[in-house]
Amino acid sequence: MLKLKGAFGLLAASVLVSMSPLAMAHGDVTPHPIDTSSLKQLGTTWADANPYRGDKLAVSVGAEGYMHNCAGCHGLNAVAGGVAPDLLKLDADCLDMDSKEQQEACLKDTDAYFKEVTLSGKKNGEGRYTMPAYSAVFSQEAVWALKAYVDSRTHEELHK
Repeated sequence: MLKLKGAFGLLAASVLVSMSPLAMAHGDVTPHPIDTSSLKQLGTTWADANPYRGDKLAVSVGAEGYMHNCAGCHGLNAVAGGVAPDLLKLDADCLDMDSKEQQEACLKDTDAYFKEVTLSGKKNGEGRYTMPAYSAVFSQEAVWALKAYVDSRTHEELHK
């Protein structure tokens, strides 16, 4: 009987070990710092709206940061794969507005939402985090570079 228990234990351990890669199937959620040393430094007071919107260097820095931190859940090139919200939809409604003032106000609101969720994470209705908080790793420059990248991808997709 002891041999059976030992064999069962070995089998159970083998199954658990073989399944461990599945636990990480949605990607590494360990926050990776983003090198923003090439960007204009913004200081400690957070901007209300993305100061890097349209800045090609910031878009490039944000693209690299997105690949390492966001793509696993939000999709390669910010094209959603169904696991997490489609970030390209965040600004789409704003860009359809006729008035430049309305667009700017709307984009400022989406910037604030993006910043809050990126820094604080997101919980589902059961109180479990569905997105990690990045406040311990991302600087203001990193958050706004990521948003500049997402904004640029939104423009690309809307103007195909």
